[in-house]
Amino acid sequence: MIGSELAAMDYCYLTTTGRVSGEPREIEIWFGHEGKGTIYLLAGGGEAARWVRNARKTPAVTVRIGERRFRGVARVLEAGSGEDELARRLLFEKYTPRYSGDLTGWAATALPLAIDLKQQPGA
Repeated sequence: MIGSELAAMDYCYLTTTGRVSGEPREIEIWFGHEGKGTIYLLAGGGEAARWVRNARKTPAVTVRIGERRFRGVARVLEAGSGEDELARRLLFEKYTPRYSGDLTGWAATALPLAIDLKQQPGA
């Protein structure tokens, strides 16, 4: 679904539905992908991040990577699960060469989320 060209992009754009306003809320965020229909995100702000709270209330989200748009369903990953570890590893390995700071603490403590994607018609 997501080819290597899209997976290599620096950012994706996640649109959630505001839990109070009901309005779309878009953020630019780092993401990881392993070749299947799921992308992974890490929320440095954990459960306090507004986009995480929005996704918990309304898991149906939209993701844009480059010019491609996808519908998706967000889910918070269980600590210590294999998928939790995968998310942390994917993002750490992707962004460490691109970032001048140390991402070790962020990768170890950020809240991991998965977005299971479906390509939108005509996208």
